[in-house]
Amino acid sequence: MKKITIATRGSKLALWQSNHIKGVLEDNFEGLEVELKIIITSGDKILDTPLAKIGGKGLFLKEIEECMLRGEAQIAVHSLKDVPTVMPAGLILAAITQREDCRDALLSQKYSNIDSLPNGAVIGTSSLRRKMQIKALRPDLVIKDLRGNVDTRIRKLKDGEYDAIILASAGINRLGFLDSVEHIYNISIDEMVPSMGQGALGIECINDSEILKIAKFLQDDDSMIETTIERAFVDKLEGGCQVPIGVNASVLENGDIDVKATLGLPDGSERLDENRVIKKDEYKAFGSTLAQEFLDKGARELLDRAEKMGFN
Repeated sequence: MKKITIATRGSKLALWQSNHIKGVLEDNFEGLEVELKIIITSGDKILDTPLAKIGGKGLFLKEIEECMLRGEAQIAVHSLKDVPTVMPAGLILAAITQREDCRDALLSQKYSNIDSLPNGAVIGTSSLRRKMQIKALRPDLVIKDLRGNVDTRIRKLKDGEYDAIILASAGINRLGFLDSVEHIYNISIDEMVPSMGQGALGIECINDSEILKIAKFLQDDDSMIETTIERAFVDKLEGGCQVPIGVNASVLENGDIDVKATLGLPDGSERLDENRVIKKDEYKAFGSTLAQEFLDKGARELLDRAEKMGFN
């Protein structure tokens, strides 16, 4: 294999991620040339409507996957939180990279954390998961939809459209935006459970043995274990970004795994929560097992109501 093409979105974050993987592969596979092919996706074109109303985060993948299936690229690098749990025929989620910070972050020009926000402060996010959890913490806050790339969202904050916005800490760190606003508060996982796969990159490949061998070099075992639990949990619940679901698994120093999960209504008025510590040899089945416990407690009815609220 002499040359690989990575299909990527053209946003700063997507290009950073793809260039990062390009560098890792070229540094570790002598003679390998890696090029990027920029794809404009449906999710990049539709910026005035919440994702939950137009088909979810899969809109950022559709054209990229079609490009790969046409043979124009062999690999795609995604923020794993955007990757649906079911892959198209002919494509494989081949590797999960080592995680960046998986937390959410509150960014503000005036306020240093959630508690310091005044009553009625306007918070920017289009994520139903974030809406649910911020409203549970602070019912008085006003949530206003926020779309666009990371730099666009930060510009809207600086222009005074919001008192604070919520972004993924990983994107801020990767793009070097830690000094871009006055205050960045990394929200603890106890306060706000992240999205499945948040902070990790998912390497999607065509089903080719040589490509898969190269992609497997990028695999991080702990990240694979953690995200296997998270993705199985969401898959069993049949949940995407159209419903508010947070789930996070973290491999502890002693080898056990701390798993936190939450789901409920977007306004934070009703929620199901669970926190469990399991042994590492339980990880393959645990995501589905935990999801079934949630279903037994009425999660399906709650998620159906949440989806209707999200569309309204």
